[in-house]
Amino acid sequence: MPEPAPAHKLPWSVLVVIHTPALEVLLIERADAPGFWQSVTGSRDHPDEAFEATAVREVAEETGLDARAPGHVLSDWGLENVYEIYPQWRHRYAPGVTHNTEHLFGLCVPAPRPVRLSPREHRDQCWLPWQQAMERCFSSSNAEAIGWLPRLGGLRRQ
Repeated sequence: MPEPAPAHKLPWSVLVVIHTPALEVLLIERADAPGFWQSVTGSRDHPDEAFEATAVREVAEETGLDARAPGHVLSDWGLENVYEIYPQWRHRYAPGVTHNTEHLFGLCVPAPRPVRLSPREHRDQCWLPWQQAMERCFSSSNAEAIGWLPRLGGLRRQ
């Protein structure tokens, strides 16, 4: 039987940059913050959930894509960001939690495709060349992660 979910979000999350071999990047627009475009993100469900498992789960929940499907390559970039949680979202975390640690992954898919968004989380999607995706992201850490794509994503595609 799975553990019950914690009462508060855990301050350990993943950021998954979904991209094609041509370095086109999927961005999704937050439903609760129109104009805030981002990659797939999400917190661990439990303290012992592996970051890779979190990445696979969040990609499925937010886009309907299977990160382990044939032709898809999920890469752990071995990078982490520690950032201050935006004040408007701190109520989701335990009292006193102000920072989150985010683990970075890339997911290479063969070509741009429409994805199935979770309407309570996201309202729109687009595929953009990596430079344009960097410019559109509201989060500087997300933009920086996309900036790593030509080096990390290009080296790890198979």
